Amino acid sequence: MSDTALRFLTLLALFALIVLIAQVAGGAILERRGRSRAVNQRLRMIEAGIDRETVTAKLRKDIPHDIPGAPEWVSNAVRAFHRMLNAANIKRSAFEVFGLMLVAAAGITVLILVLAAWSGAAVTFGVFQIAIVMGIVIGVLLPWMVVGRLADARRRRMESQFPVALDVFVRGLRAGHPIPAALNLLIEEMEDPVGTEFGIVADEIAFGFGLREALSRMAERWGLADIDMFVVSVSVQMETGGNLAEILENLGRVIRERASMFMKVRALSSEGRMTALVLTVLPILAFAGLFTFNPAFYLDVADDPIFIFGFVGILLLYIIGFIAIRRMVDLKV
Repeated sequence: MSDTALRFLTLLALFALIVLIAQVAGGAILERRGRSRAVNQRLRMIEAGIDRETVTAKLRKDIPHDIPGAPEWVSNAVRAFHRMLNAANIKRSAFEVFGLMLVAAAGITVLILVLAAWSGAAVTFGVFQIAIVMGIVIGVLLPWMVVGRLADARRRRMESQFPVALDVFVRGLRAGHPIPAALNLLIEEMEDPVGTEFGIVADEIAFGFGLREALSRMAERWGLADIDMFVVSVSVQMETGGNLAEILENLGRVIRERASMFMKVRALSSEGRMTALVLTVLPILAFAGLFTFNPAFYLDVADDPIFIFGFVGILLLYIIGFIAIRRMVDLKV
């Protein structure tokens, strides 16, 4: 047998082996998916044998109210951070996550000071200033930006799924189902995050909350205008009566038109938003990268008195620019 024929048969055997492995693996995956009908995280947890009370306790993240003795802006910041963690699907409280960030920032600060002293640099106030800023950048700002991006992605998924969820809910109502049965349709057919969120609402109703209160708690957890309009529509219908299916159908149409307008605005403002992102992130990354790979660039001038005032001035200018850019690109639809 010639070398060409032997090489051809070898390649053919390898191809057949790869196809066979792919078929076996694909068949196993499809069979596993066929056995499991759970389409969201809550149903998967229930299917695994976890009772509903434990599932609700693990999935629900209530937004705290005013913190006793704290200023109003502190309470608002804590609530906003809680909503961001809930949207990012991080099942820890805001105090735990922020505490971990502060511990990381303190550890990085101490590490930089130890490395600076070990390298022979004088630990002056300027070096201490750089170490603190570096610790805050790596330990707080970068994780904050990552969590924020995760939260924004999951919020967009929630907003895109919500009109579809309203359509399913309306079909259930028009088929003659009561509201709890129509909610069960959402729970069983919708993927995360809508399916899990309405599952939490159903569990809270089963544990004694009213429908309006359970929906209001969901709206408070997310802070989205679409969910707020849905809760208001259901609350008004419960007070005054009327055709809830028709009301929610009109609401779904309004939400879709609003989403279409929002996408047009995003497309028209994409250049400005990308410029704002670059101008916001690039100084932080440049500072962290330059200090990581060439710390002498900052340490050699850290003992100069002008450096201390110049560094503080740069930070103030960055904060002013960050606030101004955020206000310019924060478009309301």
